[in-house]
Amino acid sequence: MDSILQILRSLKISQLAGPLLIILILTMMVLPLPPVLLDIFFTFNIAVSVIVLLVGINVRKPLDFSSFPSVLLVTTLLRLSLNVASSRVVLLEGHTGPDAAGKVIESFSHFLVGGNVAIGIVVFVIITIINFVVITKGAGRIAEVSARFTLDAMPGKQMAIDADLNAGLIGEDEARKRRSTIAEEANFFGAMDGASKFVRGDAMAGIMIILINIIGGLIVGVVQHDLPVGQAAETYTLLTIGDGLVAQIPALIISTAAGIVVSRVGTDQDMSEQFLTQLFTKPQVLYITSAVIGMIGLIPNMPHLSFLLIAGALLALARTMEQRHQRELAREQQAALPPPAPEQQGAEVSWNDVQHVDQLGMEVGYRLIPLVDRTQDGELLRRIRGIRKKIAQDLGFLVPPVHIRDNLEIKPNAYRILLKGVELGKGEAYIGQFLAINPGRVSKEIAGNATTDPAFGLPAVWIDAGKREEAQSLGYTVVDASTVVATHISNLLQTHAAELLGREEVQALIDHQAKESPKLIEDLVPKVVPVGTLQKVLQQLLNDGIHIRDFRTIIETLADHLPANQDVDELTSTVRTALSRVIVQQLFPGEAELPLMTLEPALENVLMQAVQSKAGGGLEPGLAENLLSSAAQQTEQVEIQGYNPVLLTAPGLRPLLARFLRRALPQLRVISHNEIPDNKSIRIIAVIGGSKG
Repeated sequence: MDSILQILRSLKISQLAGPLLIILILTMMVLPLPPVLLDIFFTFNIAVSVIVLLVGINVRKPLDFSSFPSVLLVTTLLRLSLNVASSRVVLLEGHTGPDAAGKVIESFSHFLVGGNVAIGIVVFVIITIINFVVITKGAGRIAEVSARFTLDAMPGKQMAIDADLNAGLIGEDEARKRRSTIAEEANFFGAMDGASKFVRGDAMAGIMIILINIIGGLIVGVVQHDLPVGQAAETYTLLTIGDGLVAQIPALIISTAAGIVVSRVGTDQDMSEQFLTQLFTKPQVLYITSAVIGMIGLIPNMPHLSFLLIAGALLALARTMEQRHQRELAREQQAALPPPAPEQQGAEVSWNDVQHVDQLGMEVGYRLIPLVDRTQDGELLRRIRGIRKKIAQDLGFLVPPVHIRDNLEIKPNAYRILLKGVELGKGEAYIGQFLAINPGRVSKEIAGNATTDPAFGLPAVWIDAGKREEAQSLGYTVVDASTVVATHISNLLQTHAAELLGREEVQALIDHQAKESPKLIEDLVPKVVPVGTLQKVLQQLLNDGIHIRDFRTIIETLADHLPANQDVDELTSTVRTALSRVIVQQLFPGEAELPLMTLEPALENVLMQAVQSKAGGGLEPGLAENLLSSAAQQTEQVEIQGYNPVLLTAPGLRPLLARFLRRALPQLRVISHNEIPDNKSIRIIAVIGGSKG
C-alpha cells in the first residue's frame, strides 16, 4: 500500500490530466450519465470552446498555439461523447418531459428556437452548413496550402540558416533554434491539415445523429411508450434539436478559432491590435465610408436613423484619428527641433560644452573653401576619398574620415592637418595656380612665388597657369593646388598610420575578418589574443612600414605564441618572421637577390653588448652619434646607386635600431636575418661603420 502511495506522489497531476481526460471522454460514450452530469459537461464543453477561441484570437503567430491540432481532436471527441450520452438519455427518458436530458438541452430547445420544431431544424441546418461548408472547409484549405508551402520552403530556409551560421552572423544555439522552428511550422500546418478533417467529420456526424435520434425517438415513443405520433414527434424532435444545438454551437466556435489560427500572419500584434491599427486608423478611408453610408441613408424609404447614426459615428471616429495624427506629427516635429539655447546668465554647464576632438581633421583658410565645398564640386573632396581608398588597399585598414572645416584665424590660403586635435602639418595653396616642384635636375629656374613642397620638403615655385608648359619643359614637376594638399595629406597619413589605428579601427578589422573566417575570430579573439595586444603589434608593424593586409596570419601567429610570451616587441618580431615573404616582397618586389646594408661586425658586437647590458635601453651618446652619421652617409650612397636602403641586422638588434633610425632616416628600413625567406639570396652593398663591401 505504501509503495502505491509513493508512486502516486511521484506522478505529477499535469502528467495525469491528459490520460484521465481521454479516459473520461471514452467512458461517457459507454456508461449512462444522469442529466445533472450532462448539464455540467455541456457547460464545460461550451467553456472550453470559448477559451480556445480567445486563445486563438490573442496568439501572435500560429506556433504560439502549437497544441491546437491535439486540442481539436480532444474537443471533437468530447462533443461526440456528449452526443452519444445525451442521445441515450433522450431515447430512454424523453417520454417523461422536455427536461428529461437536463436543463441545458431544455433551454436550448425552448429559448433559442422558441419551442418551434420547424425553426429548430432550420437553425440547426444553417449552423451546420456555416460550420461545414464555410468555416471548416476554408480553414482546412488554408492549412493544406500552408503545409505545402512550408514544406516547399524548408530547403531554402535551411540553406539560409547555414549561410548565416557560416558567415558568423548567428551561433550554433541560434541556428539550432531556427531549424527547430522550421520543423515545428511544417509539423503544425501538416497536423492542422489533418485535424481539420475531424471538424468536418464532426459536422457530418451531427447531421446523422440528429436524424437517427428523431427517427429513433418516434419509434421509442410510439411503440414502447404508447405516445401519439404528433406528441412523440414534437417531444423527441425538440430534445434532439436542443441536443444538436448544444453540440454544434461549441463546434462552430472551435471551427472559428481554427480558421483564425491558420489564417494568422506572424507579427508583433494580436488580431485585435491588427484590426484596430489596419482598419480604423486611416481618416481618409473613414471619411469616404461615412459619406457613402450617409448618402445611402438619405435615399427615400431607407432606414434613415440607422444609416445616419453609423455615418455620424464614422465621421466622429475619422475626425478623432485625424486630430491624433496631427498631434503625433507635431510632437515629432518638436522633437526634431534643436533644444532652445539657454540664457547666457545662469546657464548650466553640460556635456554639450565639451568640444569633440576629431580623429583626423583639416582646417582651411577662406580662400581654399572652394576646394572642399560640395556645392562647388570641390576637387579636394574626391581626392581625399581616393587617398583613403588607396591607403586602405596598401595598408590593410580603413583610416578615419577627414573632417574639414574653415578657420578664419589662419591665413586665407593656408591649411592645417590635425591628428586628434594636434597639428601634423601645414602649408599654403593657391587656387588657379600651379606648384612647380624642383626635383633637382631643372635646366633653368622659373620666376614665381618661391616656397617649399609641403609633402617632401623640395624647393618649389607657385606659378600662374600660363607658365605651366614652360615649367614642364624646364624639368619641373607641375601640380595643381588640390594635388598639393592631397599629396601632403597622403604622405602624413602614411607616416602616422600607426597612430590612426585605434581600438575602433582594430575592432572593425576583426569584424571584417569574422565575415570571411568566423571560426577563427570566434576561437581566438579576444579569448586567446586580446584586442589591446593585437592593436600594439599592428601599430608596430605599421611603424615599420609593413602593411597588415594578411590579418589572418597575424592573428594565428599571435595565438600560437601569446600563451608563452607577453612581450610586444618579441611578439612583433615573431609576426615579422611569419610575414617574411610579405616584407621582402614589399621592399624588393620581384628580386631574387636582395641588395642589403649591414653593420660592421665590431659595431654590431658593441651594439649587442649595449642592448644586453641596458636591457633594450638607449645607446651611449658617442656611439649613437657615430652610428647615425655612418648610417646617413651609407644610406645616401645606396640611394645614389638606385637601391632601396635596407639594413640587415641580428634579430635582437632590429627593434632598437628601427626605433633609433626611424626619425632621422625614415627611408632606411631595418630587417633581421630571420626575415629573409629561404628562396632569397643576399648581396651586401654597404657596411655601416666600415668600408663598402
